[in-house]
Amino acid sequence: MVLALLVSGVVVLLVLLGLFVFGLRRRLIQRSGGTFDCSLRWNVPEHDPEPAGKGWIYGVARYNGDRVEWFRVFSYAPRPRRMLERDSIEIIERRTPQGEEELALLSDAVVLVCLHRGTRLELAMSEDALTGFLAWLEAAPPGQRVNVA
Repeated sequence: MVLALLVSGVVVLLVLLGLFVFGLRRRLIQRSGGTFDCSLRWNVPEHDPEPAGKGWIYGVARYNGDRVEWFRVFSYAPRPRRMLERDSIEIIERRTPQGEEELALLSDAVVLVCLHRGTRLELAMSEDALTGFLAWLEAAPPGQRVNVA
């Protein structure tokens, strides 16, 4: 009986420690500021007439100089999963979530279809985050190309 209580206590402690580390990681990512909630779908097929809700990964993006660093929310990794350089991002279209995507994304999300170094990707973020993202893209230093549709 004592052994079962001890094992249960250790399991509860490990779960609480895991949740604490998730929260601490998010705080460390947001510490420098310039972060926003951003879901990502990487390597999207070009002709997807009815986008399914599959492939979307919930994350947090952070501005860092001339790039956006994207972190998965449900990960312990301290480094970004993807890095998008400002001068390599080409915006193809802006749309609202369609079909099952509405269930996979946050309620106020806007989907931005982009190309980054030949890879087609989609970013889903709030309208406010989108305004900031587009302003960041257009604020490139003189001489850099900007591909905002």
